[in-house]
Amino acid sequence: MKKFEEKTISTEEIYKGRIINVQKDEVTLPNGKTASRELIKHPGAVAIIPVTKEGKIVMVEQYRKPLEQSIIEIPAGKLEPGEAPEKTAMRELEEETGYGAKNFEKIYSFATSPGFADEIIHLYAATDLYQIEQPASPDEDEFVELMEVSIEEAERLVEKQQIYDAKTILAIMWAKNNLSK
Repeated sequence: MKKFEEKTISTEEIYKGRIINVQKDEVTLPNGKTASRELIKHPGAVAIIPVTKEGKIVMVEQYRKPLEQSIIEIPAGKLEPGEAPEKTAMRELEEETGYGAKNFEKIYSFATSPGFADEIIHLYAATDLYQIEQPASPDEDEFVELMEVSIEEAERLVEKQQIYDAKTILAIMWAKNNLSK
């Protein structure tokens, strides 16, 4: 048994959706007692740090219904079944920004909310950007506005809580440590 492992006794599917599934698991705890866990199952996602030749980060502003506000983020999107993360990153970069990149570098993979969700985001840096003449369109329910921001501007947007999500804050930290040298 792995340290602190919780063995699943049973699983009840609560909801099956387009983006997430919700389930309730009954588990045996390391001390032998039982507990229930409510879990969100997610296929995973990618996030991209698109860096212009001027060293700015291409970001998108979009409305996020769970927060009831618009926030500024790096481009990101959900993995499609059977799609490799790097391919998803290339697709999402094109759909959300109209850019392609000659270089993609995987930075990290990380869990977004391990207390209740299994979502893993694969973070990529995209450099040597080029404009795509006829880019793929964003999803029909996706409305974004592009902006290019310096690392310093991004840090100010974090302070003002206009950048508010963990993946973008992590991307800014990475950019500050790796691009401003």
